[in-house]
Amino acid sequence: MAFEFRLPDIGEGVVEGEIVKWKVSEGEIIKLDQPMVEVMTDKATVEIPAPRAGKVARIMVAEGKICAVGQVMIVIDDGSATAVAAPAAAPVVAPVAPPSSAQASHANGGNGRGAAVHMSTQMASNVPEELPGPASSAPIARPAAVGSGGRVLATPATRKIARELGVDLTLVPATGKNGRVTTNDVKGFRTPAPAARAETPSSTFAPAPAAAREPVAIVRTALEERVPFRGLRKAIAANMTRSKSTATHFTYVEEVDMTDLVALRNRAKERAAERGVKLTYLPFIAKAAVAALKKWPSLNASLDEQSQEIVYKKYYHLGIATQGPQGLAVAVVRDADKRSIFDLAKEIERLSSAIRDGKASRDDLTGSTFTISSLGQLGGVLATPIINFPESGIMGVHKIAEKPAVRDGQIVIRQLMNLSISVDHRIADGYDGAMLLQEVKQLLEDPTLMFMEMI
Repeated sequence: MAFEFRLPDIGEGVVEGEIVKWKVSEGEIIKLDQPMVEVMTDKATVEIPAPRAGKVARIMVAEGKICAVGQVMIVIDDGSATAVAAPAAAPVVAPVAPPSSAQASHANGGNGRGAAVHMSTQMASNVPEELPGPASSAPIARPAAVGSGGRVLATPATRKIARELGVDLTLVPATGKNGRVTTNDVKGFRTPAPAARAETPSSTFAPAPAAAREPVAIVRTALEERVPFRGLRKAIAANMTRSKSTATHFTYVEEVDMTDLVALRNRAKERAAERGVKLTYLPFIAKAAVAALKKWPSLNASLDEQSQEIVYKKYYHLGIATQGPQGLAVAVVRDADKRSIFDLAKEIERLSSAIRDGKASRDDLTGSTFTISSLGQLGGVLATPIINFPESGIMGVHKIAEKPAVRDGQIVIRQLMNLSISVDHRIADGYDGAMLLQEVKQLLEDPTLMFMEMI
């Protein structure tokens, strides 16, 4: 008859996923392990293969829709005598497209590299969130249910929206099953008047809720193309919006004379090629950034809003913003402070290739502590990069070009480049950001100092 395949428990506390793309269609004959569907969770985008061979009888969840763990995704006619429900066990899945800085960083609460974990019983409900119907049959709001760990019952997607809107889940009346707070509950919530809730101590940082607004509609015309706003692009948008509405950005810019480093890199390219390494300027910039971060630790930090603590990280995992075929991702060079220039170059090239080929692992894309954004030859003159939340800083690297400069009272041609840094002013002061960039500038302008820092 038919085989019902349900969204498996992919681990990491995931309770639902968005159907990004079906690679099969109803009526199609499919083979065992044939790529079947791409699903994006709060953790990553994964490709799920066909669990059985047969004919696709029915696709139960359309592209762009949310599917709960345990919910039937697809029905496959495999010729079996009776209908069988596929167990919701974790499949072997592989990342098919790198998540943005946002996906990688936000989904893990910032920097988690954690191993896969099973959902708690309370979070493992297979029933999708209830949608409000007509006024006469709308779900009755009730106090939010609280799990054994003291957490309000809500899916990761709902929690993310609550964080973006600055909504305290403990204040939201729940309409979901078993007292679960739904996405619609959060979106429709209005913060009570100050007298109606407990006062927050003045010493506690609490970001103001973002102003709720109605979605903006664009009038349809004949000469336009419309594509669904979902998957990686939607995740990038959500992440960037969260970063801009949470971190208090400011940007500082400095001009750097790269003439000596350009000459050094030209001399070193042949030695690097002998080792199979493509040597760009980025490894030098990364090494200078790590040295500067050690002197200005507030730029290698995050704000734990829940515990009200600034977390100074004693490890240096550099994020390298990389453009992939489906959007921006942040490749993570782990322990950058312990790597040589050649080793940095080799790792950056490996990560870039993995992103371009869609083969980057979750470990390759999560856990950065400070990010560098560079467009190489297209680096332009200046940019104000958005912080890779929850980091406290991001450095923009711009184009190296021959320009006139004044040296010892003479106008000479030098290889000049601009660096910019965006900093979360909640954690670091303008002085910190400026001094970090000055340290990077000094090391790049005199590469011998950089190598002395490495000893």
